[in-house]
Amino acid sequence: MATVHIPEQNRNLTEHDQIIDFLKPFGIWFERWQVAGRLAENATDTDILQEYAPEIEKVKASGGYVTADVINVHAGTPNLDAMLQKFNKEHTHSEDEVRFTVEGRGVFHLHPENGPVFSVTVESGDMINVPCGMKHWFNLCDDRRIRCIRFFEDQAGWTPHYIEQGVHSDYSPMCFGTSYVSGSNSDAKPLIKT
Repeated sequence: MATVHIPEQNRNLTEHDQIIDFLKPFGIWFERWQVAGRLAENATDTDILQEYAPEIEKVKASGGYVTADVINVHAGTPNLDAMLQKFNKEHTHSEDEVRFTVEGRGVFHLHPENGPVFSVTVESGDMINVPCGMKHWFNLCDDRRIRCIRFFEDQAGWTPHYIEQGVHSDYSPMCFGTSYVSGSNSDAKPLIKT
C-alpha cells in the first residue's frame, strides 16, 4: 500500500482513505487494484495487459487515454542509470502520467503549485496519476525494480520538460526508510523519514 510523506508537516499517511483525501485537491487520484493470484510469476508484458484488460479499458475510457503498455525495469536493465537520470529531476509533462504498479516499488515526488512538496511511495497494486503540468520527479526504491502499466493520451507518449533550478536536489530520494544512493545530497531533506 502506498505511503504519502509530507516533510513540511512531518506527517505520513498510510490509510487508503487518508491518501485519497489528501491527494484529491491536487487533482491526483489513487486506487488499489487486486494483484494477488492474478498473474503467474513469469508473466509477460502481454499476459499483464490481457489480465488487466477490463481495468485498462475503464481507465482509457474515463481519462481519454488511447494506449497502454508495460514498463519493466530492474537492476539488470541495460543503461538503467541513464534511463533513471531522465526522470529523477523535477519536470512536467504535457499530458497526465498514469501508472499502475504491478511489481516493485518507486517514489513519486510531487511539487504542486498550491501545496507542499510531498512524496507518494507506490508498490504492487497502487494506481496513481500525476496531472498534466504538475512538477514532479521519480526514483526507484533500493531494489531498483518496478513493473508498471502506463497509460498515454498520445501514442508517441510524452517527454519530460525540465524545471530550471528544480527543488529535487533539496530532497533525498527515500523509499520506506531505505535510500537509493545515486549522487545523494547529504544536506537534502528526506521525503520519506528513516
